Amino acid sequence: MPGTLYTRRHREGGGDLRLGERNDGAMLIEAELSTAEQSTADVIAYLVAADGDRPVIGRDLARAAERAQVDMAAALDALHVGGKAGDVGRVPVVMGDRTVLMLAVGVGDSGDVDADAIRQAAAMAARQAHKDSTLALVVPGDLDPGPDVETTARAMSEGAGLGAYTYTTYQTKRDDVPRLERIVLLPDDGVDFDAVSRGTARGRSVAAATNTARDLVNTPPAFKRPPALADRVVELVESTGITAKVRAGDDLATGGFGGLIGVGRGSAVEPRLVELSYAGGGDTGDHVVLVGKGITFDSGGLSLKPTSSMATMKSDMSGAASVVGALLAAAELGLRPRVTGLLALAENMPGGDATRVSDVLTQRNGTTVEVMNTDAEGRLVLADALAYGRELDPTAMIDIATLTGAQITALGVRIAAILGTDDALVGALEQAATQAGERLWRLPLPEDYREQLRSDVADLRNIGKGGQAGTIIAALFLREFVGDAAWAHVDIAGPAFTDTTDGTLGPKGATGFGVRTLVAYLEALG
Repeated sequence: MPGTLYTRRHREGGGDLRLGERNDGAMLIEAELSTAEQSTADVIAYLVAADGDRPVIGRDLARAAERAQVDMAAALDALHVGGKAGDVGRVPVVMGDRTVLMLAVGVGDSGDVDADAIRQAAAMAARQAHKDSTLALVVPGDLDPGPDVETTARAMSEGAGLGAYTYTTYQTKRDDVPRLERIVLLPDDGVDFDAVSRGTARGRSVAAATNTARDLVNTPPAFKRPPALADRVVELVESTGITAKVRAGDDLATGGFGGLIGVGRGSAVEPRLVELSYAGGGDTGDHVVLVGKGITFDSGGLSLKPTSSMATMKSDMSGAASVVGALLAAAELGLRPRVTGLLALAENMPGGDATRVSDVLTQRNGTTVEVMNTDAEGRLVLADALAYGRELDPTAMIDIATLTGAQITALGVRIAAILGTDDALVGALEQAATQAGERLWRLPLPEDYREQLRSDVADLRNIGKGGQAGTIIAALFLREFVGDAAWAHVDIAGPAFTDTTDGTLGPKGATGFGVRTLVAYLEALG
């Protein structure tokens, strides 16, 4: 899907800053009651499982190949396509008076095919079809054992929408820009079309929400400074059933948001706290507060990062972007729980009034914090948002943030860390992540490690001992601000942004990690 940010003028500390522009048509993903032979798609993709080293050619692909007079088994053998995950066979065939590219996309071992394998295969198909305008995906009726039809269609719709994403807002040479505009899901013979339609619609909603989060993260930092990003979020939620309130300036000061103000002091623009409220589609008794870190650019402040470490710091607001995406999907899907999203937006810069090392900040709940490293700023803005979120009487509170380099050291760039005070909440999020095709790994919150946060001049210091359990120490710091709320913290420092397309559901750049997990968690609440 293309970048979907808008064009507007916003004066911030001198200069007109553009926040991006829609430059392609919006992609359409829908179910279509027709056969592959009747479809006008340029590319038609089929799922193929593996039986040992040989592909299992389903009845849908076999029938299409027979009508096109192609020996598909021989063609896939020549292409060394055995149905393993990542396998793609490209076979041009003649259908009537036109030539169509037929894709056979591997989903892994027969008998062990799950929704994520289907999601990955659909994303691969979309990437393979990116130079064409329309992709058809055939929803199989004989993928047995495997997910039910609605789950299969949802995974295919979601995966294709994510795989087709591209961010082209600032590319001026368009000859090689992907142009996939339409994706259709076609039911195989005997497949329930209503189930395909339901699954397609839900997958489309989640993919669109994830891609919106990607757009926000991929936007260059000069074009999404806190005031502009807050404005953009307000615009995104208009007419969705989500209400938005933005706090700034004196409102933050009188509200006691000392961490957010302290982090933003070095910037020429002031921080923002955005509160998004979704009333929910039913009375479940649940009120989930989602808190997102929104550092729109992180220079490290006076504890300045080296240039190489700043290269991806436009992604330091990925947590906030994921919260936005989750709220948008919840509203569009009509999910039942009540949800509040809190976005702590600031720009961490080394300006003349920047917070100094050893300064003391007073957080929303009155806790004083000695700032011993201004590059450990995310926990300061999250602490304020968590303290405020606790006042909203949530049944569960979840924060998501690109918080620590230690998370990448421990778990790499494919697995996020999860920590928390409530086993049931953490377990529910782990289950949701598995369902969504995202990976979480739980780390402990050992009480004796909290000693590293002791300050000689304030209640807390914002860092522990260098090189020791940085992800755990950061979570222990955040725990000080959640009170008795059921709370989980998700550190996405690694998975939020990628420099490779290998094994991912999209191109290089923002991944939108966390949106799908949060949506799956909210769905499971009823």
